[in-house]
Amino acid sequence: MREFRRGALATIPLAPGIIAFGLLYGMMARQVGLSPWQAAAMSMVVHAGSSQFMAVGMWLTSSVSEIIVATLVINLRHLLMGASVAPFVSHLSASWKALLALWMSDESYAVAIAEYRRGTGNRWFFLGANAGIWLIWAPSGCLGALLGAAIPEPGRFGLDLIFPLAFIGLLACFVHDRIGLAVALGAGVVALVVARWLPGSGYVIVAGVLGSGLGLLLEEVSKR
Repeated sequence: MREFRRGALATIPLAPGIIAFGLLYGMMARQVGLSPWQAAAMSMVVHAGSSQFMAVGMWLTSSVSEIIVATLVINLRHLLMGASVAPFVSHLSASWKALLALWMSDESYAVAIAEYRRGTGNRWFFLGANAGIWLIWAPSGCLGALLGAAIPEPGRFGLDLIFPLAFIGLLACFVHDRIGLAVALGAGVVALVVARWLPGSGYVIVAGVLGSGLGLLLEEVSKR
């Protein structure tokens, strides 16, 4: 339980960004016609901010199958996150791996992988980080849904910047050398370029795959 609490407490610095992001989601969900309880249930069950924003953005104009495919594509980044954390959890049972994967979010992954790389990570810390993010995200989404249309245009207050700013902060924790900096800049450039001609959020996957490939290439060159 000590390690579980330590993992949960490690997510507290991320709370302001997650709360603002959750409030924004809840308000957007109400604006497309979801009830407060439907919006809250999506946060509790889906637990994936990017996918939830994608779903509510398509709610009034797309079919169920289109929403499912779009959210599947945007969540493919979890394959990359899972691959990077796999060496640290390979000794765990299948049930533990499934539990950690099911609850893993972008933020809890970032907290856990940083801890693993420092040599102090473990499954209970990882589980605590997953739970900590969920305990912040789900209530904030519910509160945003209860507020409803109180803020009709959240972008006017800069709330739409919360998500990218939070991830820039997380990214800074991983850039320790020239290779990391090159991968971050390379993936960012690819994302900006591909986003101009690829519809939806496919640029996220393209940038993630090409950025990972660039990292592997630079590491091989460095070893040689």
